[in-house]
Amino acid sequence: MTHVALVEDDASMRSLLKIFLEMEQFETTIIDDFEAETIVAILQANTPEFLFMDVHLQGVNGLDLLSVIRKQPGLKEIKVLMTSGEDCQDACFEAGANGFLLKPYMPTDLLKWLRS
Repeated sequence: MTHVALVEDDASMRSLLKIFLEMEQFETTIIDDFEAETIVAILQANTPEFLFMDVHLQGVNGLDLLSVIRKQPGLKEIKVLMTSGEDCQDACFEAGANGFLLKPYMPTDLLKWLRS
């Protein structure tokens, strides 16, 4: 089963994404602590194939987190999909993302990216 980690600060969005992904047969880990060390530890312990992360988290810049994650041994192979309500696709790719979805997006767009 393909494993996806979610880093999202909106509790409703986290729940909806988890339910949706699990209905589509993805193992899902929710990360709701936005400290870089915690995220790195969870990712290293769970080794997901994908990381789905919001750019704007409570008091934390997701692009900064992505830069930290990309420097960690064993985490460079995770495919990272960033999401935001503002079009910051170029900045996401520069920080090391593999993909970007502009909010609001259709769940099918997320699935298409995960399955491609």
